Amino acid sequence: MTENLIKLRHHIHQHPELSGVEFETADLLKSKLETLNPDEIITGIGGCGVAAKFTSSEDGPTILFRAELDALPIEEINDFSYRSVNKGVSHKCGHDGHMSIIFGLAEKIAKNRPQKGSVVILFQPAEETGEGGRFVVADQKFKDLETDYCYALHNLPGHPMGQVMIRTGTFNCASRGMIIKLSGKTAHAAYPETGISPAQALSELLAAFPNIADTIDMDELLMSTTVHSSMGECAFGTAPSDAVFMVTLRSESNEGMAKLVEKSEELVKKAAQKHSLSHSIEWADVFDASVNHEECVEHVAKAAQKTNHDVAYLDEPFRWSEDFGAISASASGAMFAFGAGEENPQIHNPDYDFPDELIERGVSIFYQIYSDHLL
Repeated sequence: MTENLIKLRHHIHQHPELSGVEFETADLLKSKLETLNPDEIITGIGGCGVAAKFTSSEDGPTILFRAELDALPIEEINDFSYRSVNKGVSHKCGHDGHMSIIFGLAEKIAKNRPQKGSVVILFQPAEETGEGGRFVVADQKFKDLETDYCYALHNLPGHPMGQVMIRTGTFNCASRGMIIKLSGKTAHAAYPETGISPAQALSELLAAFPNIADTIDMDELLMSTTVHSSMGECAFGTAPSDAVFMVTLRSESNEGMAKLVEKSEELVKKAAQKHSLSHSIEWADVFDASVNHEECVEHVAKAAQKTNHDVAYLDEPFRWSEDFGAISASASGAMFAFGAGEENPQIHNPDYDFPDELIERGVSIFYQIYSDHLL
């Protein structure tokens, strides 16, 4: 089984697709799921999402296991035989490995179906943009599944191979991108006083945003990272009228994010009014906090221990975001980080590759969770 799962991962790795257009990947997984004869296959969930459901005749909970379909807009520099054939697109977050793991789980479930309740294998679209989880949860097809428990993992280089890292409460931070546009009036560079320049407002925002968390009285991680700023054109004869400023907001809770958003919008509005500018704000890559339920954390930890994996309990949540938070907000759930080796390149790097030895390990943990719930 492991050899076939490795071949599946390599095939998916070689043919990556970006968020929201994972059509071929979804079709491939649908065709493979059909060979397992689940009780139901559901397609088009939240876009390209596809799921298989195995149901028993006895009442019981519905357990969902989720993996992500999408790749990243990164050019791969690896030269192995299964390197990406799609220019500028590659699986640099390990979603190819995650898909192989839960397909391997589906294969085992097909041979040992639930004695009570139901189990759902979900391949979710568009995780990288933060949209997929929200689209899935809003889809009536997902609501009809009436999920009670949900589980997911994410590989994490820089940690011992196969180590399970977990915690109750916030596991991944909420985050969102803020795009601020300021607009004034162009002038000749010799007569800047005849125009309305965004320069002063931009400089004030550049200075203020790194400290915005200090203005919020909440006992949690709150932060703002400036990622881009630009103003005017490359023309020495023109005083600028427009500027763009972009930051990433990050918080430990959704409540903290709401407060960050409120303070950020106030700050931009005041700066724009002070300097007689019009302004607009757009939001991108919106991720809710991913919050782990205590009961589900216990299931993960016990399953990891039963399958001889080291368990590390985290004192703090990871700062990176994951849109599993949308799914775990709809049912009791838990995500865990899965050590991908201390020497493996980090995710989102062009030389990263998911370690194949994690596939069988991941299947074993998920299958143990499934067994503890439904067998």
